[in-house]
Amino acid sequence: MFGLIFAPVRLFLKIVVTILTVIVLYFAVTFVQIWLTGRVHSTSHAQAILVFGTAEDNGKPSPELRARLDEALKVYRAGRAPWIAVTGGNRPGDKYTEAGVSATYLEAHGVPKDRIIVGGGDDTWQNVLSVAGQLKARFLYNVITVTDPFHEDRAMANASAQGLFPVPSPVENSPTIKYSLWRYYLKETLAVGVGRLIGYGRLSSWTTANHITLPSGG
Repeated sequence: MFGLIFAPVRLFLKIVVTILTVIVLYFAVTFVQIWLTGRVHSTSHAQAILVFGTAEDNGKPSPELRARLDEALKVYRAGRAPWIAVTGGNRPGDKYTEAGVSATYLEAHGVPKDRIIVGGGDDTWQNVLSVAGQLKARFLYNVITVTDPFHEDRAMANASAQGLFPVPSPVENSPTIKYSLWRYYLKETLAVGVGRLIGYGRLSSWTTANHITLPSGG
């Protein structure tokens, strides 16, 4: 008698436990993929280097942004790509954009102005969107994505979703790794896990509408 009464409850609990297990495994696998992608340093040649923006400091690159730009310069000087696309907008009250500061820095270090594509964007999806049209107009589809290791997987996924073909070149020894790195990986795991399910464009729209800031360019 009691077995019949509690059978639906046991079934319900079993279903809940199964769902929670699947969710935990899904995000665990996502975390591992993010970790592994951030450790891959491609040596491939491409048509352009795509640098994801991060904070600037009153017209100068922050240490984090400078690390990304120096990585891009290393790739460029190695002759692996003839173009560099820089991205990133500005925060309320900022006079300069991340992309503008990046372009100035690259020019000062020997990259011709006519080889720099300047975009904008407030998050990862918008970063790519801001330069994708300019890249495609020049028939540049193969890109080397430069960003922090924990951000590399999502950066490449956003580039792929917008018709580009990315390979990774994560920053080595980025200053970001000195500050609560586990939080960045957890946020990236959530962002990538959700983005894969609902689409990165929709994730961008949702986070923007709800004023949620995701790490490293969105």
